[in-house]
Amino acid sequence: MQTIGLVGGMSWESSAVYYRDLNLGVQKRLGGLSSPRLVLSTVDFAELTDLEDGQRWPQIGELLADAARGVERAGADFLLLCTTTFHKVADQVEAAVGIPLIHLADVVAEACQAQGVTKVGFIGTKVAMEDGFFIDRLAQHGVTAIVPAQEHHDWLNAAIYEELVHGHVLDRTRRRVVSIVEELWDAGAAGVLLGCTELELLIKQADVDLPVFPCTSLHVEAALDRALG
Repeated sequence: MQTIGLVGGMSWESSAVYYRDLNLGVQKRLGGLSSPRLVLSTVDFAELTDLEDGQRWPQIGELLADAARGVERAGADFLLLCTTTFHKVADQVEAAVGIPLIHLADVVAEACQAQGVTKVGFIGTKVAMEDGFFIDRLAQHGVTAIVPAQEHHDWLNAAIYEELVHGHVLDRTRRRVVSIVEELWDAGAAGVLLGCTELELLIKQADVDLPVFPCTSLHVEAALDRALG
């Protein structure tokens, strides 16, 4: 079994999901008392979000690169960033280490292709929806992503940072996100990407008619495939 390296803390709710699901996944695949070999380094989310507000992405990249180097020194064989938004600096992080980084967009695009879906709705933080770093990476694999109407962006960002990262899962927020998914369906999406780990706390497949691609769950499965393959 290879050792999985995680850079987390963005938010700790996200890291907890990764840790839990990796353990559940190994238990399901191997049975008994099996659990994964993991190295986890978490960063101060407040520090990163302050830098994000100031558009200081090179500094964010260096902070995450430093965490990744620590994970590598601790024996990780490959690396995951437990976040969608901060994949904006994934190239900087990957360049700082000598171990492979499993890029979330590559994993998600492969899952879309496996289901024959080439146009998806993408819901996440404002940065993730408005900056091209994730959507452009999907496009390299032939998957087109469309985002909600501009009027929803600030509200979605607030729901993530003011509710979900604190573990507050509210029915009224779920209802509005479901309505946003329906708008994306009307716009031609054949599936929806939950492009923020915390959104998976809120939206399940049973909530919407479109196929849901839960980015974190797909990331976890890719990590398990590599660690156990």
